[in-house]
Amino acid sequence: MSSSINSDALREQVREKYKEVAINPSQEFHFHTGRYLANKLGYSPDLYDHFPESAVESFAGVNNPFSIRELSPGEKVVDIGCGAGFDCYIAASLVGDSGQVIGVDMTNEMLEKANHNLKTMEFDNVRFKKGFLEDIPVETSWADSVISNGVINLCVDKMQILKEILRVLKPGGFLQFSDIANSIEVPQAAIDNIDLWTA
Repeated sequence: MSSSINSDALREQVREKYKEVAINPSQEFHFHTGRYLANKLGYSPDLYDHFPESAVESFAGVNNPFSIRELSPGEKVVDIGCGAGFDCYIAASLVGDSGQVIGVDMTNEMLEKANHNLKTMEFDNVRFKKGFLEDIPVETSWADSVISNGVINLCVDKMQILKEILRVLKPGGFLQFSDIANSIEVPQAAIDNIDLWTA
């Protein structure tokens, strides 16, 4: 089943939704956010209790990609759809000073918040870049691990995203992602309804 959804139109709707999560994370969304959500998803509080509130409050993931596999010191990690950087900061603490983390997001307000948070935290091994998942701004075979948390489902061309992930990963690298999936066939009318993609 294919979708008639325009990628640019969907990106704009997603961008607007997550702009609000960045600017006003305490408002009511159709999903949970912040420390409550991190606790609910099984993140160890030891990993983020010391983070400032602004580094946690806009977290809006769907699971814990670190529960899939433990990151090792020295690894290079790319977080695609990093938002305000919550998972990047956790990855940075796990890979240590010898590792590196690049967070990629398309929403200006999320990236501004991520970079602001970075200035107040003690991580020298994290960088943020603006970009799309379909064209990840990271060199080929750079990453030991690509992580993503509830973002791939918000994009139309998932095959292109998977190709980009494979390009960015070193041979034998790991994809650790959490996302929303549906095993029940979705009616074409629902697939073609852009409002339902971010509902």
